[in-house]
Order: sequence, then C-alpha cells, then structure tokens
Amino acid sequence: MITQLFAAYGPQGGAGGQSSGGGSPMSLIFMIIAIFAVMYFLMIRPQQRQKKQHADMMSQLSKGDKVVTTGGIHGTVAGVKDNLVILKIADNVKVEINRASVGQIVSSRASKTQPKGPQKAEEKSQKTENQE
Repeated sequence: MITQLFAAYGPQGGAGGQSSGGGSPMSLIFMIIAIFAVMYFLMIRPQQRQKKQHADMMSQLSKGDKVVTTGGIHGTVAGVKDNLVILKIADNVKVEINRASVGQIVSSRASKTQPKGPQKAEEKSQKTENQE
C-alpha cells in the first residue's frame, strides 16, 4: 500500500507519476548568472580596485616617505631600487625590504614640497582684487 502511494504521489509530486517541473531551464541559467554578478561586485571588483591602488602607491614611493611595512615596521625610505626599498628604521640602521611589502605610506615628502594647489592662487587673486 505504501509503495502504491509513493508511486502515485512520490518524488515527482503529481498524481499518476507526472512531474510538475521546477521551472524552465532559462530561470536556472538566469539565477546562475545573477549569482556570478553578485560575486563579481562583492568580491572580485573590490579586490582588483585595492590591488590597483596599492600598485599606484608603490609607483609613487620616493626617498623621504614615511612608510609602514606589512610586518609593522615603521621607517623612512632612504632609497628605492627596482624591487627593493632601503628603509631607515633608526639612526645608522637601514634595512632592504621588498617593494611589495610596503603596506602604506604614512606621510609623503612629495606632498609637503608641492604647492597647496589652485585654491591658494585663487585666494591671492581675490585678496589683490579686494585691495584695489
């Protein structure tokens, strides 16, 4: 008796052994594409953006920059070679590290030597106009 019930209303879900289908194959394909799109925007794209920012930071690395390595060592860049950075961590103590192991630039010497930008020039021109 149980076998007859199972055969009639079993895993197919319908009477007489006919399957009720779970939807069209197009909906399954759409769901798979949607999952890949969500994974791309939540995982892959942010990682690529972070990698690009790190590469830009490494290309701007110059002598005099204060940096922190991925190992947590704080120091000042004493020199830059192809793939090496000479890091001064104390008086008379210099360490050669791999360029990729620089975690972040704390303060850049280039940003201190550059002029403050067009805003200062505009303010100066406004002051001279007001004085006249």
